[in-house]
Amino acid sequence: MKPRIEINHLGKKYRIKKAAPYLSLRDTISDSIRSVFIKEANHTKDFWALQDINIKVEAGERIGIIGRNGAGKSTLLKILSRVTWPTTGEVIIRGRLSSLLEVGTGFHPELSGRENIYLNGSILGLKRKEIERQFDAIVDFSGVETFLETPLKHYSSGMQLRLAFAVAAHLEPEILIIDEVLAVGDLEFQKKCIGKMEEVSKQQGRTILFVSHNLNYISALCNKAVLLQDGKLAETGTTHEIVSSYISQITNRTAQYIYAETDRPGNDTVRLDSLKIIDSLFNARSNFKVTEKIGIEMKYEVFDHGRILWLGHNIHNQTGAHVFDTHSVNSSYYNQPHTLGKYTSVVWIPANLLNTGSYYISSAIFNHREKIIHFHEKDALLFNVHEAVDEVTAKGMNSEDIPGIIRPLLNWSINKV
Repeated sequence: MKPRIEINHLGKKYRIKKAAPYLSLRDTISDSIRSVFIKEANHTKDFWALQDINIKVEAGERIGIIGRNGAGKSTLLKILSRVTWPTTGEVIIRGRLSSLLEVGTGFHPELSGRENIYLNGSILGLKRKEIERQFDAIVDFSGVETFLETPLKHYSSGMQLRLAFAVAAHLEPEILIIDEVLAVGDLEFQKKCIGKMEEVSKQQGRTILFVSHNLNYISALCNKAVLLQDGKLAETGTTHEIVSSYISQITNRTAQYIYAETDRPGNDTVRLDSLKIIDSLFNARSNFKVTEKIGIEMKYEVFDHGRILWLGHNIHNQTGAHVFDTHSVNSSYYNQPHTLGKYTSVVWIPANLLNTGSYYISSAIFNHREKIIHFHEKDALLFNVHEAVDEVTAKGMNSEDIPGIIRPLLNWSINKV
């Protein structure tokens, strides 16, 4: 079976022209005279928004497209939606395509909500009976029933978004393209849209291309992802691989950080030497399977004899959600003063605890009783957790992604009585 979408050597070039400054009548006359004798420089230049993009998308795949602002994400979707045309290469689309690129796209502001549903369906090539079959579901999903006979120009941007998404999702296109427009809606509606896209893809086999800066939504919906950088295809792969790679690039965080002698965080009591994410062999690593334990190593030096020092790490995931804190409450030094010298601490995150994703580590040495924080290194380290293929985990084998920050492999007891 041929791919649903084929993108071959795609490129899009724009010609950027420098805007002319405001000129007075005197300037205009003098410039006209000058132009007779002096040839003006060309103030235009070429800008490639996309260069040599090659992607194949199979039927039923859910592809997340991520990258920084200006990477070419929206340009790519506009070409796929035939809003603009490529400069080089080709796009082959097999199936009916529906896109939601901007709020109000494909709608007429003077027509009512009801009339715009039929208009949008007609643009997609649907017959009236096909639209009528889905009409009630569209209205129910959008929640605009009260305003169905009101001209669209009186709708808020959120109402327009709800109606536009409902039409795009329910009129049975084989390919659904969604740009960042979901950010206009409220959080409840965003989650509702993600659920609907997942439903139509898994149950009805529709292909979805989804652009969003919300990496949590990308991870929840998409089974594959594409990373664009400066108009070029940087990476393709599983959603976890690409999201982790992107986060590593934009945060510039690694699995270890060794501080220079003159740049060690701390004070006259204690200073930090290094932080490291380690595996069971004490090697620094940034990528772990769900089934592996993960160590956090902290090396520090104590200069003030007799101080009680508490160690702590704070873990956040890629969406900023607080996963957990861990403190040295059960170590021998929790109520015992440190003596002068260098120390190494290691704490282990158990295997089969964290869900797949990327995690930040913030580290500190402190004492709440004395209300002293000797240092606090925020988001100092980054590590990634990925699926363990063909291993028994909390999810079982080869199953779909499941929600949740943690996914412990708990002990079950099942007995026939």
